[in-house]
Amino acid sequence: MVFFISVLFCALAYINFYYAQRIEAQMQYEEMKPVETLKARNVQEVLPEAGSEEAAMEEARQAEDNLIPRRENMVDFEALGGINEDIYAWLQIPGTMVDYPVLQHPSDDAYYLNHTAEHTAGLPGSIYSESVHPKDFSAVNTVLYGHNMKNGTMFGSLHEYEEQEFFDENPYIYIFCPDRTFVYEIFAASKFSDAYLPDYCDCEQEDGFDAYIRAIKEGAYCWNDEVEVPFGSRVLTLSTCVAGEGESRFLVTAVLADEYEKEP
Repeated sequence: MVFFISVLFCALAYINFYYAQRIEAQMQYEEMKPVETLKARNVQEVLPEAGSEEAAMEEARQAEDNLIPRRENMVDFEALGGINEDIYAWLQIPGTMVDYPVLQHPSDDAYYLNHTAEHTAGLPGSIYSESVHPKDFSAVNTVLYGHNMKNGTMFGSLHEYEEQEFFDENPYIYIFCPDRTFVYEIFAASKFSDAYLPDYCDCEQEDGFDAYIRAIKEGAYCWNDEVEVPFGSRVLTLSTCVAGEGESRFLVTAVLADEYEKEP
């Protein structure tokens, strides 16, 4: 009995430590977020006072022009570099919990799978890319990875894109870089195999690119036919796990729709 009680207390202590470590890691990310990123505003169009006739006219004009909303890039990369020089971008998806730095380790592609941006080992890890992808997002298909956390952090909230209404209402992904901002428009939310995506197809070639887009569409929960993704487009793929399905991945895929320089 004493033995089993000791084992029970050890197990409870481990569980408490495990979850405390995860909470601490998430708090690191919250503290890392510049206040300005939480208040990122649309700088392409500033509407008049809500409810006014001018506001209604401006909203109608924006809808008619089908403008892609721009967000001001106010990320302090100098401060982030002081925390970790591997941080090279900031990922934000309005409507989700995704609001994190993006990292790339210079020699170990798997390092940030199990390390936070402050080098804390274990979950929740980081949002990261592998060295096969240039950090200027010039690759035909840039893949970012993140854990599917049960509390919705990291890439856990991406699974909301399995629902058509959420998919339709939250179409944009923002990548803030030190000198510019990339805006991607989501065209698919899909279940995929656990194939290594950079080698799945040669997206530099038209046949390979088309094959990748077809494969994404075949497993799509949601698909936007109005978004064109011709060969020559630059695609962003967000990859995370599917709970209970070790051989499956959930992908949110978007195409570059806008790019603009960071204002001084």
